[in-house]
Amino acid sequence: RHLAERGDTIAIIWEGDDPSEHREITYRELHEEVCKFANALRGQDVHRGDVVTIYMPMIPEAVVAMLACARIGAIHSVVFGGFSPEALAG
Repeated sequence: RHLAERGDTIAIIWEGDDPSEHREITYRELHEEVCKFANALRGQDVHRGDVVTIYMPMIPEAVVAMLACARIGAIHSVVFGGFSPEALAG
């Protein structure tokens, strides 16, 4: 709703562990990525009320995934990216 007025405003400022890793994402860019990912989730037959587990490091794409879930009414469950697949399975 506020994209018309604030679309070019920075929504996310991300800095990686390496000081040279830096990204700024505008509300317009964020909205575009969230819509793309929401459509991808729908394409994988994810529906309102389904639980989506997000297992990734704290990068902007994790925020995109969470917002995409909210957009389609799915429930997101974030798992700390430091856990090994074996630890999660057991």
